Amino acid sequence: MSPPNSSASPQVQDLEVKDPQIIFERVWSQLEDDIGQENLIFPKEIFWLNGSPGAGKGTNTGFIMETRDLTADPITVSQLLKSPEARKRMDAGLLVGDREVTELVLRRLLDPEYQHGAIVDGFPRTKVQVECVKQLYAKLDALHQMHFEGTKSSFPKCRFHIIVLFIDEGESVKRQLNRGRQAIVHNEKVRESGVGEVREVRKTDLNEDAARGRYRTFKEITYHALRELQEVFHYHYIDAQGSLKEVQDRIIEELHYQSSLELDEGTYRRVGSLPIASSMAIHARQELVDRLDSYEEGQNELFAKVVEDIEKYFLPIIKRHAISGMALINTENEMYRNDMAIAMLIDVFSERGFHAVVDIRKESVPVRFDLETGEVHLKEKRIYRVRVNFGGSDIRKGR
Repeated sequence: MSPPNSSASPQVQDLEVKDPQIIFERVWSQLEDDIGQENLIFPKEIFWLNGSPGAGKGTNTGFIMETRDLTADPITVSQLLKSPEARKRMDAGLLVGDREVTELVLRRLLDPEYQHGAIVDGFPRTKVQVECVKQLYAKLDALHQMHFEGTKSSFPKCRFHIIVLFIDEGESVKRQLNRGRQAIVHNEKVRESGVGEVREVRKTDLNEDAARGRYRTFKEITYHALRELQEVFHYHYIDAQGSLKEVQDRIIEELHYQSSLELDEGTYRRVGSLPIASSMAIHARQELVDRLDSYEEGQNELFAKVVEDIEKYFLPIIKRHAISGMALINTENEMYRNDMAIAMLIDVFSERGFHAVVDIRKESVPVRFDLETGEVHLKEKRIYRVRVNFGGSDIRKGR
C-alpha cells in the first residue's frame, strides 16, 4: 500500500527533482557524509563511452583500454543497475532515476582500482546526467586547486574524454537484429552442449520496429545531450561504420597525444610553453614559400647559382640512389661558405619534397712550404656533407 502524498518518502520526492545542480549536490553531499571529502579521490582519467545501438561499444572497449594502458574492467551502467543497491530500490517499487544512476556511477569510480583511469560505458545518457558530469568536473577541479601546494595536489587533475561511436539508423537496425539472431543461435548451442554461458537477448534485437525505436531514442535524447559536452571536454566522435580494423584505426587517431589534457599539471606547466609540432607544421609551408620568394627577389644571383648547382651536381647523384631513398653527397664548392647559400640549398630541397641536412667539416691542408723558415703554410678546406632523404622506389621483388 502506497503512503499518502503528504508523507511521501525523501527517495520518492527526489525522483520529482529535475534540476541537475540540485541532483548533483545531493549526490555529492551523500558521498561526503558517507566517506568524507578527503577520500573523494576520483580517477586521473575518465572515458565516458556512449554510442548508437549496435555501434560496437562492447567490442571496442577492450581495444580502448589497451590503447590507453587501462587494466580495470569498464564500468557498465547496465550492469550497475543489476547491483544489489539498484535491485533493492526496484524491489521496493522505487524507480532508478538520474540521481540514483549518477550516485551508482560515482561510487563505483571511487574504487581504488580505477585510480589511474576508467571507462564508463553508457553514461551520461540524459541531459540531467550530462549536466551532472559537468558539475563533477567542476567539483574535482575545485578540489584540485584548493589542495594544490608547491608542485602537486593531493587531488589529481582529472581529465574527461567523451567518446561517441556513431552509425546511421539503417546500419544500427541491421546490427541489432543480427546480434539478436546470433544470441539465439549461441544460446541454443549452450543449452544443447551444456558448455558456455547464455547471452542476454534484448527484445529490441528481435523486432525491427523496436530496434528503430531504440536508435531514435539514442539520437533524439542521448546524442543531442552529449553534444553539449563538445565545447567543454575533449570530444572523440568516432565513425563506427566499416570494418573493425577501420574503426579501431579511427579510435587510435582520435586518442592521439594531447599535452594539455594528458600531462600532470606540473609537467605541463614546464613544457607547455614549447610549440606543438603539428601547430608548427601548419605554418611551415607558407614560411618556406615566403623565404624562397625573398631569395628570388633580393638575392637573385646567388639563388640562381644554388639552383643550378642542385640541378647539375646534386640531382645526378640523387638519381643513382633513387631506390634507397637516401644520398650522402660531399661538395667543396666555395659558394657554400656563405651561410645564406646553405639555407637556400636546404629550402629548395624542402620545396621539392626532399629532406636535406648539411654537415660542415673543416680540414687544414698544406699549400706552401717556406724553405727559408721551414714553416708549412696551411689553408682551411671545407667539406660540405649533404644528407638527402626522400621516398625510395618501391620495386617489386622477383620470387
